[in-house]
Amino acid sequence: MSIDEKSDKFSPRAILRNGVRKRTSRFSLNLCSGIVQDVRARLPWYQSDWTDAWNYRVIPATALIFFANVLPGIAFSLAMIESTEQYGVAEVLISSFMAAFIFSVFGAQPLTIAGVTGPITVFNRTIYDIIEKQPDPPNYLQFVGWVYLWAAIFHWITAVLNWCNFLKYVTLFSCDTFGFYVSWVYLQYGVQVVTRQFGGGSTGLDGALVGIILALLMLVTSFLFQTLSQTTYFHRHVRRFFADYGMPISLVATTAIAYWGRFNAADPITLPVGGAFQAANGREWLVRFWHLEAKWVGIAFPFGIVLWILFFFDHNVSSLIAQGSQFPLRKPPGFHYDFFLLGISTFIAGLIGVPAPNGLIPQAPIHTTSLLVMGRSRKKDTDEEQRSSRTPSHRDSDVSNEKPFDSSLTRREVAIGVVEQRVSNLAQGALCLVLLTGPFLHILGLIPRGVLAGLFWFMGADALQGNGITSKLLYLFRDKSLTPSADPLRKVRKSRLLLFISVQLIGFGATFAITQTIAAIGFPVIILLLVPVRTLLIPRLPFTSEELAILDGPTASPFTMESVGGSL
Repeated sequence: MSIDEKSDKFSPRAILRNGVRKRTSRFSLNLCSGIVQDVRARLPWYQSDWTDAWNYRVIPATALIFFANVLPGIAFSLAMIESTEQYGVAEVLISSFMAAFIFSVFGAQPLTIAGVTGPITVFNRTIYDIIEKQPDPPNYLQFVGWVYLWAAIFHWITAVLNWCNFLKYVTLFSCDTFGFYVSWVYLQYGVQVVTRQFGGGSTGLDGALVGIILALLMLVTSFLFQTLSQTTYFHRHVRRFFADYGMPISLVATTAIAYWGRFNAADPITLPVGGAFQAANGREWLVRFWHLEAKWVGIAFPFGIVLWILFFFDHNVSSLIAQGSQFPLRKPPGFHYDFFLLGISTFIAGLIGVPAPNGLIPQAPIHTTSLLVMGRSRKKDTDEEQRSSRTPSHRDSDVSNEKPFDSSLTRREVAIGVVEQRVSNLAQGALCLVLLTGPFLHILGLIPRGVLAGLFWFMGADALQGNGITSKLLYLFRDKSLTPSADPLRKVRKSRLLLFISVQLIGFGATFAITQTIAAIGFPVIILLLVPVRTLLIPRLPFTSEELAILDGPTASPFTMESVGGSL
């Protein structure tokens, strides 16, 4: 057997062809059939999920996703910590560890990173604002415990009834719109972290201004490393080092600058930390939510439905993007089974009084990207292969207009595989427990909030760069004479392109606007409505089938979508 034949034996197409992952194309009414099929598909790969971790790519992936997960989670929670006084840094770290442990050890999709997100902090803070205005407000953590329990029950029902099959209707239209919203949430939170330093705390105006400088330094240095990694300068191993460790190095260096010279004299505001492994306000970790009055149990029910809607879309879209068609994956996914596990983590979060974790955007795709194995390939052959294998609507459709002297001899690095394993997710979660020890909590407390604001700006801007809405908007501003002739968007009428983008921006605007009001509790409903808008409304607008194929497409490859019955 030749090497090519051996490698083809384990390709996604060969797996499907050999019947390892047989799925029905319609919604199945067999209870738990989706969960059972997910387990059967993933179980043969479980041992290799651990042995395949013996790869250097796991080290930079762990470091990168640890900083990209934990610190934004803490920063997202700052407003919730300060306003509710019911959570602390310890709760965020415990939640992140719990999610990492459950999904890395037991999950079918260990590449998906789960943790504390911006939407769940908005959700929890809105609940606090609502119930505290009542004449006889209940115990907040007990009420949230019941909200999480109701949501967990709906998670389990969803998994048992195979409702994750509805993900076949989720396309790039919905994912790009939601990703665009999440990116702007990151940018907004960065601004809020900076502006809250002007509130007249223990530091004066000098400390707030230093916070802005640190934020800008964090943003600029992170993008500098990223830009250098994409140039032709330095050796390719040096460029990969910049890509792997640029953001952590920027964070450590910017934090160190805060304690140098006059920056240190300004005393910028840092992260608030409590005692080692201690819950906020010295409470016990077990929340006895069953002591809540019956009327509040009923009131918690609709809140639980809203949380279920949020997690159904947010977590599953994170999993889809983390396993997007641009990643050469070979191990099968499992959406039904993982959503059942998410119900378990949601229930445990309510039981111990921590924010409920779920799939993270953009951290989940960042994790997969950091695990890519790069190899040399002929540029001409690679371009032809990509044009034949990917859909025209792929977001990175820009191709170079340059013509090398002999393109058949030009070689470049392309993704030839992904280190699909469980160790990097588990390791970054374990580091959260390490942070809860006294010495490391002290180090965590030294990080200025301005540095976290810069981290927010970097991650938000970086996510915007790869978003489909951004690429379409940039196409409209691009000089057409300098636009590659092979760009698929050239085949779309400008009026139709504007119409498609307008619908997406309306969905983004409605979601972003409602989160700024007391009605923020209902923003998950608007997010979920993006799916029927794409399925029912968009086809009725004056688009041709060819234009829709270019403007939109499936988020993940047919190999990944087999878990939910295939793509539309």
